[in-house]
Amino acid sequence: MPRYCFCLQVKPDRKAEYAQRHRAVWPEMRQALHDTGWRNYSLFLRDDGLLVGYVEADDLEAAQAAMAETTVNTRWQAEMAEFFTGLDGGPPDEGFQLLEEVFHLEPPTVAEGQ
Repeated sequence: MPRYCFCLQVKPDRKAEYAQRHRAVWPEMRQALHDTGWRNYSLFLRDDGLLVGYVEADDLEAAQAAMAETTVNTRWQAEMAEFFTGLDGGPPDEGFQLLEEVFHLEPPTVAEGQ
């Protein structure tokens, strides 16, 4: 399954509240992410507010488009937008910068393990 990594910038003075909100993600938001193809989704927050996300999806663009059609995502993005810098008025899920994967450790093949 394709892997995607992205980053956004959380306002440093809003980090604690941002993290708290993500400890209580709405059940319907969790379900919508699952139903639209987001898998193994994680967010990591650095002290200076750098947010790094990781997600697996068959097709990230399709998963994003499907989420954009849900009312729960519209509500969630509206509430989360105030936590970020650099979005130019757009929702956070449309403002993240994808990172290029340059290495992934695969399990060794039988031949490599001998």
